[in-house]
Amino acid sequence: MAVLVHRIADAAARLGRPATLMEVCGTHTHAVAAAGLRRMLPEGIRLVSGPGCPVCVTPVGYLDRALALAARPGTVLCTFGDLMRVPSSTVSLEQARAAGRDIRIVYSPRDALAIAQETGLQLVFLAVGFETTTPTIAAALAEAEATATPNFQILPGNKLIPPAIAALVSDPDLEVHGFLLPGHVSVLTGWRAFEFLADEHGVPGAVVGFAPTDILRGVLELVEQNGGGRSEIVNLYSTVVSPSGNRTAAALVERFFAPADDSWRGFGVIPRSGLALRPEWAHRDASRIPVELPPPQEPAGCRCGEVLRGVIDPPACPLFDEGCTPSTPVGACMVSSEGTCSAWFRNDRWGAT
Repeated sequence: MAVLVHRIADAAARLGRPATLMEVCGTHTHAVAAAGLRRMLPEGIRLVSGPGCPVCVTPVGYLDRALALAARPGTVLCTFGDLMRVPSSTVSLEQARAAGRDIRIVYSPRDALAIAQETGLQLVFLAVGFETTTPTIAAALAEAEATATPNFQILPGNKLIPPAIAALVSDPDLEVHGFLLPGHVSVLTGWRAFEFLADEHGVPGAVVGFAPTDILRGVLELVEQNGGGRSEIVNLYSTVVSPSGNRTAAALVERFFAPADDSWRGFGVIPRSGLALRPEWAHRDASRIPVELPPPQEPAGCRCGEVLRGVIDPPACPLFDEGCTPSTPVGACMVSSEGTCSAWFRNDRWGAT
């Protein structure tokens, strides 16, 4: 790693100006923090985290709707564990379960389908995630159709990373000079899904793996491109990432889902950034069930939305380490195992300025 750090320092000296680089993958966020990579970078090269945590970007209104569905008699709610402690406008899913709601943690959508088949109760799976989880949800829907399981529904909440990056490069409060692109997502989408960055915005990107050396190679590539006046999308994770991605998985997703405008915590509505069930699958769509919802309300004082946009680092939030910790989280960015605030708290807070 020392050789790469020296090469980055040399490239930064040739660049001769500050540069802000962003990673948009929660696994990268924690790898960066755990290895102390920010502290290794030369002065002027700032590495910030973006909206790489799907639980974190899920808006409070989604959780309000999930809780309203859980309150319906005979309904079972199934979710991945990270979502349990994220605050809604009222209580968390964990608190609602303690109050008697039937809310269960599962490890895959297929687990939720099995519960629907075993219990015969109306089951709603909280479909939260990025491109990496969507094919597994589509596969569960296909199996529900094949096995004639009418009591299995999802609450659509999956999101797409490229539109969020497009929103970031257009954000007047943020100037990003290069992106470390998500390896797992790129396996599904292919690296060409990010060519718009270079072609339309003149911003370089590098698809990288998850080892500290992989990330540093990506930083070096972005600093060198900035110094050389180049803007390209470079695939540094070619062992698993191809230009066009996984077309089989894409076809399965396209069978059930279509892009739709969607709301992200910290961003508001981003055009065509979500995935809605196609009309022919309306009987699987729990968002069509009429429920009463409270006005959406974020936790007071939480600046998670600005953290997700890379506008501030976690220590700039007044709640960070002041009542908001992984054991007593206030905001989504501290709750999730992929959250930026959680990563900073566990690894970077002592070196924060």
